[in-house]
Amino acid sequence: MATWLEFESEAPELAAHIRHRFEAHKTHILATLRHDGAPRVSGSEVTFLGPDLMFGSMPAARKAIDLQRDGRCAIHAHPGEGDAKVMGVAVEITGAAKEPLGSDPGIHDFRLDLTDAVLTSVDQDAELLVIQHWRPGRGVTVTKRR
Repeated sequence: MATWLEFESEAPELAAHIRHRFEAHKTHILATLRHDGAPRVSGSEVTFLGPDLMFGSMPAARKAIDLQRDGRCAIHAHPGEGDAKVMGVAVEITGAAKEPLGSDPGIHDFRLDLTDAVLTSVDQDAELLVIQHWRPGRGVTVTKRR
C-alpha cells in the first residue's frame, strides 16, 4: 500500500491526471463492503491533505460502519473526461491525529492507503480504449483495446 504522495512520486503524470479528475467536482462515488460482502455505493467528498487522499463520513453513516469493519474500498471520480478511480484500504483517523484536520469531532475522517489507481480514456484518433493502471512498486501498465 502507498500514500498519495508515494503514488505521485512513482507515477507523477498519472497521479496528476487522476487528482485533476477528483478536484474537478466536489462529490464522488465510494464503494464499500456491507457485512454480507455485497457492495454499497455512497456519495463522498475527497480532499488531498499532506501526503494523503482523505475522505469523510457523517456520524454513524452506514459507509463509515462498513469501513470500520473492513477498510477495503474504491472511490470513483465524478464522471468526466477520463474515468478515474482509486482503490485501497481506508484507515480511520482518530484521537490526537484527528486534531490537525479541524473537522467536527463526530465526523469520521479516513485516509486511503492506495493499492491501485486507474485512469481509463479513449484515444479518439486510434479508436482505442486506453487503461493506465498503477500499483505500488510496480509502476504503470498501459493496456490498449479496440
